[in-house]
This record gives sequence, structure tokens and C-alpha cells, in this order.
Amino acid sequence: MSRELSIAVVGYGTAGQAAALMLSGDGHRVEAFERAPQPRPVGAGFLLQPTGLEVLWELGLLDAALAHGARIGRLYGETGAARPVMDMRYTELEPRLFGLGLQRGALFSLLDRAWTAGRAIRAGCAIVAVDPREGRLTDADGHRHGPYDLVLVADGSGSSLRGQVAPARYDRPYPWGAQWCLVEMGAWPWPAELRQRYRQARCMAGMLPVGTHPDDPVPRASFFWSVPAAALDDAAWPGEPAWRAEVGALWPEAGERLGATQVPHGLARARYRDAVHARWHAGRAALIGDAAHAMSPQLGQGVNMALLDARVLRDALRTHADVERALAHWQRARLAHVRVYQRWSRWLTPLFQSELDLAARLRDWTFHPLTRIPGLRDQSLRVLTGTRLGWFGTFALAPAFLDALAATAAPAPAAAYTGPVEAGGAP
Repeated sequence: MSRELSIAVVGYGTAGQAAALMLSGDGHRVEAFERAPQPRPVGAGFLLQPTGLEVLWELGLLDAALAHGARIGRLYGETGAARPVMDMRYTELEPRLFGLGLQRGALFSLLDRAWTAGRAIRAGCAIVAVDPREGRLTDADGHRHGPYDLVLVADGSGSSLRGQVAPARYDRPYPWGAQWCLVEMGAWPWPAELRQRYRQARCMAGMLPVGTHPDDPVPRASFFWSVPAAALDDAAWPGEPAWRAEVGALWPEAGERLGATQVPHGLARARYRDAVHARWHAGRAALIGDAAHAMSPQLGQGVNMALLDARVLRDALRTHADVERALAHWQRARLAHVRVYQRWSRWLTPLFQSELDLAARLRDWTFHPLTRIPGLRDQSLRVLTGTRLGWFGTFALAPAFLDALAATAAPAPAAAYTGPVEAGGAP
């Protein structure tokens, strides 16, 4: 792309931020639209996989992310009776690999502060209509914006605009959601592991160390509690004593970490969607991130996929002189990676979030032994790390990036933070 494009980005989450940063860096005029009066992250924390870390490395943000995040070397899940269900270690796939637990606010800040060249954000501007043919936007006050050479719809899994760009094959909510919060790490005994505990598939708790925030030195962990979507309604709240008793019965150590959390007000609520599109683009408009391929968080790939979407789109615009051809190339490249994760997420989610008790029992007895078989173990680790490409291919990581990971020696475990702590550990 030899000419400067005018580009609108609708939504300022990870996909929107990464796209704005990368495309501005290539000299395009980017204008971001965000409905919130004050742009901010939504959610508590997530696990950056090697694929997402590679994008941050390319952007020069890897060291900053490592300074705030928590290195994760193992994913371990067990039943309430301490029976192992899964045990996956990054080094079994490649000695240099690890995941990075990171607060959403930390990644938001890193990407936001990095966008300095050509920065233009319209906050408090809700876009309600997209005209893909003309590249125009209409906001909630009836004002029109554009025309733009390219409109990127990055308004998340609950996108209200995706159908105006390209009809979905299906777009449906998952019947289960979650409650999230950040808690102080303190003396948490597993500072380098993503830990999960299950009671059949009806109850699932997770604890992921996510490090610090640029404006908060307290090391924290992200707590996850699986609930039916209907239980997220205010009318379904069981009351604080009953809620704490259920969490504590499944996982006493996690219950102790939640002692300072105000419930329910300190719990963020998350609902999930499964959205599949045959096409992600039409005319001058394209879907990106969760707006293009919403899926359950069971495989933890949402943020990583969003970062990759933005990078591959930037590269496609560098390669092709025509926007529509660039979008077609971008979609083909990303679908080869995304599609298998959408399917695996759809198939695996009922094993961890459902009322299918028999399926959960089979999971408890077979999942761990199967993933220890050498061939299946490698395949499972490729799915975990985001490096599965299609059913049998491998998503290659740059050798220079792997060398950069090897050069970043893991620091000694930090001592428990003893400074002032904000009450509640709000998400």
C-alpha cells in the first residue's frame, strides 16, 4: 500500500488499540471511536500466549509487559477431590516458551501509551450504523463521519454492528458465563501457574497470577468463577454468605484470597458469544477481533487472536495496493488459524461449563491420561500456546522472538507485597 489511507476504528479494546497503533505506525490516518466517555479496559486478567507475546515483541512492548506480568509455566486443573484433570507445561513443547498472566488494565495502558503518532480518539461517541459501501459511520446523535478508505469494526463479542458488515452464519450466546475479580496475591502458593478446580462441569474456579499495573505496585491474581448466564442477573444473586460458602467449599485457598473482595459489587460479570462469519469484510468495512470471531474463553485465546488480527491486517495492507484485496488476503490468513480454535472452544466448553455430569465424569477420568500420551501431549500444548494452525499445521514463531524469550531470564519469585493495599481488589 503506497498511499496513505484514512481509517476508522470502532471500539477501543485490544483489537482496536492494536490496529490503531500498527496502522498509524505505517503512516495511515487513524481515528478511533469509543462509546465510553473515558476509554478503559473491561475485565480482570488474561493469559498472553507466545503468539500474543510475539506481537508485543515486534511492537517493542515485550519488556514492559514482562515487567508487569506474571510468567506462567504450567496450567493445572483438578477436581475438588484433588484428582488431576489436566497438567500442561510450556517447556514440554519448547524450553523457551511460557505464558504471561497480565491485567487487562496493564495491557490497555501499554498499548494506549504507545499510540502517540497521529493519535485521534473520539471518546463518548457511540457508532450505531456502518455503511460498508461508502465507508461512512453514523453515531447515536445522528452525526455522520467519513468517508473512510477503511472501517474496522472492533466493538467486541457483543458487537451491535457485525451484521451491518457481514451476516453471521450464527451468532448466539453461551448459556454459561462467569464472575471475575482481581485479588491480592499475597502468599498464594502457585505464583507461576494457572490453577483451576472443578466440581463436575457445574462449578469451575480459576486463579491466574497477573502481576502488577503501571499505576499499582500490588501483585494480583485474576479469580474466575463459572456460573450459568441466568445466575448473572441481580435477581439470581444467592447472597454473600451462600456465595462465599460455595466458593470456599470447592477451593478453600481461593476463598481466603477473596476475603477482602466486596461481593457482589467487586465482581465483574462476563457473558460469552459464539459468532461465526463466512466473510469478515464487505466493501470498505471489516470486522476484527471478537467482533469477527467471538468464542468461549475456555482456550484463553481472545486477546492473542486480536493482536494477531491487527498484525496480519497491517502486513496485508503493506503487500496489496487495493484495500479489498488486502482484506481478502488478511481473512484467508487469519481463518486458517482462528477456525480450529472456534471449533475446539465450542466442543470443549460443555466439558467445563454445563450440566452434563456424565461428560464431566468422563473428562475427569480420561482427559489427563490422554494428554500425557507423547503425540497427544504435543498437540494439546500447541492448542494451549496458540501455535496450532488448522488441524495438523504449526503456527511458526520467529526464531529471533524465541531467542528474545530465552534472553529474558525469569526473575526470582517476588516477596509478598507489604505496602498499602486498596480495599476490595475491584476488577
